[in-house]
Amino acid sequence: MADASLPLQAALRDVAGEMDRMFDSLLAVPGDPRQGLYRAMRHAAIGGGKRLRPLLVFATSRLFAVDRSRAARVAAALEAIHVYSLVHDDLPAMDDDDMRRGKPTVHKAFDEATAILAGDCLHALAFEILADEATHPDPFVRIELVGALAHAAGPSGMAGGQMMDLEAEKASFDLNTVTRLQAMKTGALISCAVECGAILGKVPVEGRTGLRGYARDVGLAFQIADDILDAEGDEALAGKKLRKDDAQGKETFLTLLGLDRARAQARLLVEQAVEHLHSYGPEADLLRDIARFTLDRDR
Repeated sequence: MADASLPLQAALRDVAGEMDRMFDSLLAVPGDPRQGLYRAMRHAAIGGGKRLRPLLVFATSRLFAVDRSRAARVAAALEAIHVYSLVHDDLPAMDDDDMRRGKPTVHKAFDEATAILAGDCLHALAFEILADEATHPDPFVRIELVGALAHAAGPSGMAGGQMMDLEAEKASFDLNTVTRLQAMKTGALISCAVECGAILGKVPVEGRTGLRGYARDVGLAFQIADDILDAEGDEALAGKKLRKDDAQGKETFLTLLGLDRARAQARLLVEQAVEHLHSYGPEADLLRDIARFTLDRDR
């Protein structure tokens, strides 16, 4: 992993371990014919990954002294949606990838039908977690969490961005369209993670402006860094196949801006993200470190 501050390194390790333990508990394999389904879900959800979205939930919720066990449940729900999207995205009908997080994709380790069902179940699990009273005793908080994640995962968010990405293989997109695509495909769940931390803290909508600006800029900086990694990264470190966008002729931030301008734009976005946190003190340092880390990662 790329260099990061010691507190961030520790936070990444802690969150990775916590998510693995939660999914180990949530996805205990039953002693019936569903065993293959659960094993496929565990294969996708346990081990590997940056766990960026869970970390953002934790980092935001701690601004408002939210109980960590509640934040952990919301973090797991966000990660379940992210993992389901990867399982489906890797299918032959989508990106047709063989490797994910350094191991065979679910449809390669099992089969396509099992992969589809595993993704479906991870999607359902996310909302089951959020709707449970264990996530928060206030039903209004729970329904707001459900609504925020549903919006981020659906046609106005991640899934809509994925559809635009499929269309990008057939048409040339300009910079505004690519920016919108990535704000939906990648940015929506990143923004939702920050939003959910504020929802847990019962922050009114009008009090979330700075956090929303932070999340928007981090999401775009993350995607620019992803485009650069896809062009220049090491597949062994990334744990997946790289240079696919170029092979498919897709327009990306890198093809539209060039390497130097893309890097400069990512740095500007990170600076803007940090500035959006100006009203917070040291309690927001982890969020600031996460923003800077988007430029330095190697996977």
